[in-house]
Amino acid sequence: MKTITHWIGGKPVESASGRHGAVYNPATGAQEKQVGFATVDEVDAAVASAKAAFETWGTSSLAKRTAVLFKYRELLDAHRDEIAALITAEHGKVHSDALGEVARGMEIVELACGISVQLKGELSTQVSTRVDVASIRQPLGVVAGITPFNFPAMVPMWMFPLAIACGNTFVLKPSEKDPSASFRLAELAAEAGLPDGVLNVVQGDKVAVDRLLEHPDVEAVSFVGSTPIAKYIQLKAVEHGKRVQALGGAKNHMLVLPDADLDFAADQAINAAYGSAGERCMAVSVVVAVGDTGDELVGKIAERAKNLRIGPGNDPGSEMGPLITREHRDKVASYVSSAAEQGAEVVVDGTGYTVEGHEDGFFLGVSLLDKVPLTADAYRDEIFGPVLVVVRAESYDEAIKLINDSRWGNGTAIFTRDGGAARRFQLEVKAGMVGVNVPIPVPVGYHSFGGWKDSLFGDLHVYGNDGIAFYTQGKVITTRWPDPADAGINLGFPSHS
Repeated sequence: MKTITHWIGGKPVESASGRHGAVYNPATGAQEKQVGFATVDEVDAAVASAKAAFETWGTSSLAKRTAVLFKYRELLDAHRDEIAALITAEHGKVHSDALGEVARGMEIVELACGISVQLKGELSTQVSTRVDVASIRQPLGVVAGITPFNFPAMVPMWMFPLAIACGNTFVLKPSEKDPSASFRLAELAAEAGLPDGVLNVVQGDKVAVDRLLEHPDVEAVSFVGSTPIAKYIQLKAVEHGKRVQALGGAKNHMLVLPDADLDFAADQAINAAYGSAGERCMAVSVVVAVGDTGDELVGKIAERAKNLRIGPGNDPGSEMGPLITREHRDKVASYVSSAAEQGAEVVVDGTGYTVEGHEDGFFLGVSLLDKVPLTADAYRDEIFGPVLVVVRAESYDEAIKLINDSRWGNGTAIFTRDGGAARRFQLEVKAGMVGVNVPIPVPVGYHSFGGWKDSLFGDLHVYGNDGIAFYTQGKVITTRWPDPADAGINLGFPSHS
């Protein structure tokens, strides 16, 4: 059985821990690979490799860094199908979705290619007599990223390309559930000319995570995952004096006003709720139907949901693949099973779904729950699967209060033809990313990604300007070059004359 290894110092490194994690093909339910879990010593070796590489990479020219990144972008483009196939084999998402993931990750590589513009400093001349003040940004040193299973290529690319473009070196700890894509990203970076040690990958579990959070040579940690783990990451990283950005979970609401195009809204609800089997933090998980739109909208969503083609991700006819593990599939199904007991109406029940020829795969059909009480688990919890909840609101004011009362504030959307209502919504809603007739408002690479409330722990979002600020530290330099005519002693207090 193939074992997926670490990538340390520019080469594969076998784990010596003797501990492994199973890597499944979610479409078949079969274990096809295993991944070696890092020891503390192996994490230390990766950090030491990154620290040594920083001595030269941190002072390298912007021209050298961008030359590597341009070549890297070219290699990613050439190998995008291969990377997408790795994602499909281990995560389960359909190939077209995996290709989209790679493309969105490459947006940040492209942003990193333009880092020379982003890192331009500021200069104020003659702030006092022959005194100039300059502001510059410099790299931190060794930084780390801890990334989730749902986007095994895109989320790492949200982090390390920008970090290394800024002059840092990087240690990545990807999800142990689908680790091959991250390893391949590191191989391609080396092929692009990235010096040994600038990008390292350590496979593993909590042992590796905790060591990265504690290691004195790691200056900053980026994380994307669930809210409980994001809280843990923030507290432990800050305890050890690190800069931290930790993105947590979500319960994203899609508000549909009575004037909306309901066919369009239903199409977008389907795409946003069930794409990638709902395993994404920006999935629409709640539709808020305002006024008398509810019955018609639910009917349109249900009609579309029943016709979705579910199957293996490598089948071109599949629109949705399996979930990542059997345990997660069963947990998601339990929310549907308990929904009726808690007062919801189960309009479409996707539990017990099987695919012919893939009966052992981790498949789950799509589910649609209507008139869900706000006290129900299906409304309160982040389900992270193909379950769409519909709640009813009598008015816009009731709907906006419902959304703002949520403990999460990741993404949200409004569907309407009314520009005034849309403008009011985007200003009043308490969420970090807002869509107007756009159900999944993931920003493009040169704007930053991140939510509010329990969806973000730390002050800065990922990528965009926030990402550059996170991976650099500011320095202000005040200089004076006296004119020879200024010679002499003056004990008076300096003044701006």
